[in-house]
Amino acid sequence: MTRAEKSRRAIRLPPRMVSSPAKSGAVLERLRAVGWRDDSEAFDHANSRALLMREYLRRAALWAQAYGAEGVWPFFDIAEHVDSSVETPAEVAAELEELMSGLAPASLKASCRAAVRWAALRDAHREPPSGLPDPYEPLLLFYERGGGWFLEEYLDLNGVMIRLGNVQSNASATPFLVSTPTTLDALDAEGEITYYAKVSDGYPRRKPRGIVRRRVEEDQTHDDAFTRNLRWEPTEYLRLYDLGHNDVDHVEITEIEAAEFIESVTKRLTGGA
Repeated sequence: MTRAEKSRRAIRLPPRMVSSPAKSGAVLERLRAVGWRDDSEAFDHANSRALLMREYLRRAALWAQAYGAEGVWPFFDIAEHVDSSVETPAEVAAELEELMSGLAPASLKASCRAAVRWAALRDAHREPPSGLPDPYEPLLLFYERGGGWFLEEYLDLNGVMIRLGNVQSNASATPFLVSTPTTLDALDAEGEITYYAKVSDGYPRRKPRGIVRRRVEEDQTHDDAFTRNLRWEPTEYLRLYDLGHNDVDHVEITEIEAAEFIESVTKRLTGGA
């Protein structure tokens, strides 16, 4: 028995349901609402789109490893490997092909077809195989924040370029598990950004008192704190700290750690789950 066969046997599919286009139709509508040719939106959301794409690449790598599909990663039809008998409903498939006419590159079209077919798989099964995250939700959020990409030596996301890497490096990447609009919007800003967590006794790096960022754009430095108003507001904290006037210490953190803090604060203050 091959490793791929063992993986398929280890991941049991839930029972089939009567086929319905509910989820696949909903994904089609999300794709229909994307501004595929609006490059300005992609530039406005460059930072969050890069994080969402990296999260898709991570999830796709996990699915590729589970089903022995490393050779077709990253923009591949995961539903084909999970249950090849499930097809996209004909009317949904026809509308999708019409929507994609004129889009490029081929990998973008393949990913759209794969996302809709995955939704068809969800229509046919109560739940996807347990233990693996929904592969296409980060990609759908990525589309909704500025359209597609161009694939050459790097993955050009219209505003930022990232290296594809390989299956192994992406599967071991740090998860980006946030999705609220407030969090994603808070990550989007121009310039070179460094994030810091304010730490002290009882407020470790994972649960800091707050976070601040320093943004350098065209030789201008801007310092902001993420406040209870759920937005960035100017702060003197870093300048005063450099002058020795602050007792609260801070440590540099990653943008994913900053996103996790923003997400937790947003859910706490808005009553989200």
